[in-house]
Amino acid sequence: MNIAVIGTGYVGLVTGVCLAETGNRVTCIDVDEQKVLKLRDGISPIYEPGLESLMIENLSRGRLHFTCAHEEGFREADLIFICVGTPQRPDGPADLSYIEQAARDIGRHLVKPAVIVVKSTVPVGTNEHVKAVIAANSRHSCQVRIVSNPEFLREGSAVSDTFHGDRIVIGTEDDEAAELMTELYRPFGIPVYRTDLRSAEMIKYASNAFLAAKISFINEISNVCEKLGADVESVAYGMGLDQRIGPQFLKAGIGYGGSCFPKDTNALVQIAGNVHYEFKLLKSVIEVNRDQQTKLVHKALERFGSLKGLRVALLGLAFKPHTDDMREAPSIAVARLLTELGAQVVGYDPVAATQAARVLPPEVVYAADPQQALSGSDLAMILTEWPQIRALEPADFRRWMNEPVVFDGRNCYDPQQMKSMNMEYHSIGRASVLTELSVI
Repeated sequence: MNIAVIGTGYVGLVTGVCLAETGNRVTCIDVDEQKVLKLRDGISPIYEPGLESLMIENLSRGRLHFTCAHEEGFREADLIFICVGTPQRPDGPADLSYIEQAARDIGRHLVKPAVIVVKSTVPVGTNEHVKAVIAANSRHSCQVRIVSNPEFLREGSAVSDTFHGDRIVIGTEDDEAAELMTELYRPFGIPVYRTDLRSAEMIKYASNAFLAAKISFINEISNVCEKLGADVESVAYGMGLDQRIGPQFLKAGIGYGGSCFPKDTNALVQIAGNVHYEFKLLKSVIEVNRDQQTKLVHKALERFGSLKGLRVALLGLAFKPHTDDMREAPSIAVARLLTELGAQVVGYDPVAATQAARVLPPEVVYAADPQQALSGSDLAMILTEWPQIRALEPADFRRWMNEPVVFDGRNCYDPQQMKSMNMEYHSIGRASVLTELSVI
């Protein structure tokens, strides 16, 4: 099939490259000329394992193209995917300005019938609005069919998720469009669930909100565990053995971040509010996550009394491993609070340092490797469980730091192992490991 993809961010680029890999002719459209030139040279603007090699391969086979010209992308397109951003507005709801601009561009440049596929995460009712905007701007009166096809990709494993997802959701009232989408995805071998437009839009928000709630729930349990002397890792494992609950997203830590959970939970609260329903549970999920992100700083304050003048090593800055995405990363809140408290902050991340420098306080300095970050530090905070950070031995902290005091926001280490190394170790939902020199 001939496919056009509007937007070359995480969703658009991964979607375009993977659809080209299954034999389609794909043209990705972006208004950023410099970005398009780099994409044509096989240079990915995002860090995503496996993506760049697939991009280069499909460019060489002539199945993948990049352009700034909508008319070029739409000329032969059977399907047009809208994969632009829907960032959160300051007052909470999703900003649909990029969606509306994409709809206007389709109306102005479409010269043949096509199926319009909205893959961006959008509030319920947006697909109907997209169709109306296209019609209002149409210059050639081309028939368009609308499909909601929400994405369920995880950054850091987006390529794998595309080819090995749990389900593909197709929302449409048009049988021909549904059949075309089913045929498009047949090579993936993933179960297809067809529903109506509005239900498909809601499935994405409901899925992300539920997963965010699961994370905030286990973090609340972890806080209670600390006060009662229970081990949240054991509690989560025992809970996860129940098939009704399952083990995924029961990892206690310093909260969720990224481009989806924070934005989508806030948007769903607004969506509910727009129909005069107060989503009390989800409001609590958001509040718990906000508090959880700075939990390590408050633990450090309890331990030291004051952090003024102390050198703090932040290990891991991206919101999760295997991505350079800093959107809503806990490191932002941590670094801001630490600098406000007068600490000297040095950060390390194997991939995200450049992106981090754009959003973290200007006082933060960056290390080239964990050793440089830890050398001379008074305490360390593990914020992202990169393999390079998990690979550190307890002896490394002892060797490089002024005093080996570790605050682990991702529970990377076994407390008993740290105790055997005479390490002071504070984690999430587990008893702290103290030494004779610890001052509590």
